[in-house]
Amino acid sequence: MIGHRGARAVAPENTLASLEAAVAAGADIVEFDISPRLQLAHSADEVPRDPVDLDAALDYLRAQGIGLHLDVKLPGYEWEVVQLVRRHRLDDRAIVSTAWAGVTRTFARLAPELPRAIGYPRDRYGVARLPWPGTLTRAGAGSLRAVMPARLPLLLRRARANALALHHTLCSPASVAAAHRVGAPVLAWTANDPTVVRRLASLGIDGIVSDDPGMALATLSAP
Repeated sequence: MIGHRGARAVAPENTLASLEAAVAAGADIVEFDISPRLQLAHSADEVPRDPVDLDAALDYLRAQGIGLHLDVKLPGYEWEVVQLVRRHRLDDRAIVSTAWAGVTRTFARLAPELPRAIGYPRDRYGVARLPWPGTLTRAGAGSLRAVMPARLPLLLRRARANALALHHTLCSPASVAAAHRVGAPVLAWTANDPTVVRRLASLGIDGIVSDDPGMALATLSAP
């Protein structure tokens, strides 16, 4: 179970309080955004009221025994991220992710020991804040989902990624199988409804990303 931006349904996203909420909920991994200034923020325009930088976040998480999912929002500061992860000796607990193939390739060169997830689709228009793909017709969404199994191996190879972060609406048995055939675990984002959580679990998804990891864990443990 992966807490999204900490646990943004419980506390303001990308804050120390949100990271603490994910830990308290029992998440296996905590995900958070890293903006170009090494602040925890989705973008430079979305810095939390109580901001925390990457150094402080890693200092807190180092003692928590939880995995880290570092979502790098833009190219250009990959080396700074690697340096901080290594300084805090979190190499064995961290995964880096991004929607930019060039960024995963850079991480592959700078820190081949770190697992690298390529995210799809790229959130160019803020679709992650909407019930994506709500702007598509049902037929269009179904068509995109249908072509994903063929598209995923190329996406992973082009990005030099060894994991896949896929929007939950695009997850299907065929997509999960296609990723697994090339050795890539699938992390599905963002599941905030028990029905979605149960569906993803039935597909054999490797990691479920949720704004409310406590709810998701309770759903998975329910008879």
